[in-house]
Amino acid sequence: MDLKTPISTVIPSLDGPVLQVLARADEGLSGREVHKLAGQGSVAGVRLVLQRLAATGLVHVDDAGNSLSYRLNRKHLAAPVVEFLADLRAALVNRIADELTAWRLPPVHASVYGALARADGDLESDVELLLIRPDDLDANDPLWNEQAGRLMQTVVDLTGNPAHVFELSRTELANHLATEAPILNDWLHPTLHLSGLPLATLHPEPALH
Repeated sequence: MDLKTPISTVIPSLDGPVLQVLARADEGLSGREVHKLAGQGSVAGVRLVLQRLAATGLVHVDDAGNSLSYRLNRKHLAAPVVEFLADLRAALVNRIADELTAWRLPPVHASVYGALARADGDLESDVELLLIRPDDLDANDPLWNEQAGRLMQTVVDLTGNPAHVFELSRTELANHLATEAPILNDWLHPTLHLSGLPLATLHPEPALH
């Protein structure tokens, strides 16, 4: 899955980023605004895509005085599909969080960091997960490792992207933050919380706020 523009996984042309912008917009946008938010193609190319989509009825065009305003026709039969594809990132985070709720040995904390949390990357970017286990749980516990391995496979099945887990005990987390240079702790922020306690409550350092 393209972690920056998830809809491009299914719609690899310029239509994908354009539709993603419109699906996330609450009001009409000019062609230049759509181009700026899409971050791809040219202004002319984006306008051609908008005209083509308008011909299908999926995009409404409104006269905004000196320019045209474009918005997704949310009554169109295809609109729910577009909205789902535009929000694949949130759908993925929710699916991972749902799996974690079923763990017999739940983590103290779980979050997503890296490209997925930053909403950048590409088709080959790792989906990176931070798991903090209880201090009384051995890192080699068979059930814990089975759960973590199953979670990584779920990520691969859902996205096609490699999965990477950075795992620490609660005490190891505190020790790591006390000894490692902050720049190396790229899993601190930005993060998307999945389950358990907020990371800041486990080690309330200024860098976590």
